[in-house]
Amino acid sequence: MKVSAIVPAAGLGLRMGSDIAKQFLLLDGKPILHHTLSVLDHCSAVDEIVLVVSEKEIDAIQTQIADSHPKVTRVVEGGKERQDSVGNGLRSLDSDTDIVVVHDGVRPFVSPELIRETVEAAQDFGAAIAAIPVSDTLKKVSEDGRVERTVDRQGLWRVQTPQTFQYALLKQAFDKARSDGFYGTDEGALVEYLGKEVKVIPGSEFNIKITSSEDLVLGEAIAALMKANGPGARAESLL
Repeated sequence: MKVSAIVPAAGLGLRMGSDIAKQFLLLDGKPILHHTLSVLDHCSAVDEIVLVVSEKEIDAIQTQIADSHPKVTRVVEGGKERQDSVGNGLRSLDSDTDIVVVHDGVRPFVSPELIRETVEAAQDFGAAIAAIPVSDTLKKVSEDGRVERTVDRQGLWRVQTPQTFQYALLKQAFDKARSDGFYGTDEGALVEYLGKEVKVIPGSEFNIKITSSEDLVLGEAIAALMKANGPGARAESLL
C-alpha cells in the first residue's frame, strides 16, 4: 500500500502581521514547516510527501529540504485558495497511490500515531478526519455584536488535520468540486459534497494550527515541554 502525504504550505499568513509567511516563522529555532515535515518523515505510515508552496518559494524550498526531509519527493506550486493548492498536489501524485493524507504545514505537533490512525480508518471507511469535540459554549451573534441565541454544542466537533482518504475517492471529490465550481472549507467537505460519509478520529488539543502570534507563543511552550521530556516525546504525553 502506498501512502502519500500532501502538505499545503502556500499561505501568506496575513494574520501574523509579518512579512514572512507563517510556515517559515521560527519555532524553537527552526521554521514551523520543518517541524511538520519532520513528523511526517518519521511516521512509518507515510511513504512520500508532496509539499505545496507558493511559486516564489519553490527553488529555495527545494534547496533547503534536499537533505533534511528525505520523504519529500516533489515540491508543487500552490494555487489561489487552499483547495486549489491541495488539488495541485493531488494531481501530481502517481496513479499507484492508495491513500492520501492531507496535513496543514502549520500543524507541527501532530503525532505519528494520529496520522497512522487516520490512514487505517481511511482504508476501512474511505475518508477519515481528525477532530475534537467542542467544549466551549457557542453563541450565534448578529453583525452588530449582539447575542441572538445559544447554540447547542452537542455533536459539534472542531476539525483538524490530518484528513486522510482513499486516492480514488478524493480524486473523484476534487473532480466534482472543480466541475461544479464548489469550494469547501476542507477536504472532508468535498467528500461530503460528493455524498459520501466521513469518519471522525479523535484528535488532540496539542495539534494546534499556528495562524496567529498567540498561537506561536503557545507553540513555543509546547515545544519547550517536548524538549524537556527528551527525544521522541509526544505532546499528548506531557500533561
